[in-house]
Amino acid sequence: MSSVAIITARGGSKRIPRKNIKEFCGKPIMAYSIQAALKSELFDEVMVSTDDAEIAEVARKYGAQVPFMRSAKNSDDYATTEDVLEEVITTYSNNGKEFECFSCIYPTAPFVTAEKLQKSYEVFSLSGAGTLEAVVKFSYPPQRGYIRKDGFLQYKYPQYINSRSQDLEPFFHDAGQFYYFNTIQFLQARKKGIELKKVPFLLDEIEVQDIDTLMDWKIAEVKYSLMLEKLL
Repeated sequence: MSSVAIITARGGSKRIPRKNIKEFCGKPIMAYSIQAALKSELFDEVMVSTDDAEIAEVARKYGAQVPFMRSAKNSDDYATTEDVLEEVITTYSNNGKEFECFSCIYPTAPFVTAEKLQKSYEVFSLSGAGTLEAVVKFSYPPQRGYIRKDGFLQYKYPQYINSRSQDLEPFFHDAGQFYYFNTIQFLQARKKGIELKKVPFLLDEIEVQDIDTLMDWKIAEVKYSLMLEKLL
């Protein structure tokens, strides 16, 4: 299928200034996502959606395309990832380029590799689903979680107080790394306001880290080093 990799990298990061091009283990963090997408050889085009000239320059340096800049409307704190993706796909279409599917890869996802993209694409293409999401299992069963009420802790789900952890159904959450979408199904779902049928691609916990603070950043660098050791 014809496909494009869309790396979403706006310039307005608040908690970690210039986060998308901050150096991570020797190069701008966004470079890892670009290079993984290029190395996978899955995509007709690897592009970066940004509103920032410096980010665009770094993107081109590492081999990505920046065929158009992101609109001001989709560059503020209220625009969703889906808003940005729809804008990119629609702009391509208006310029005469159509893609049957696309991948969204976050710019702060150094754990993404070409191999993961290839394996997940195979899962996606065989699934018949509208989208694939990279996920990770919760490290502790949410069924055993507490809430606070009147200053005291109580179980959210008291029916599981005596259940063994290994007997509880595993829960998963978004790994915040990458996704695949069937373009037609994505646009139809956006128009109708419905959820796409979603297939998971499970990642190892050691290769997942939200990067919202400088401490998260340091933890991610340690995890990345451990991932490299594992691959050697």
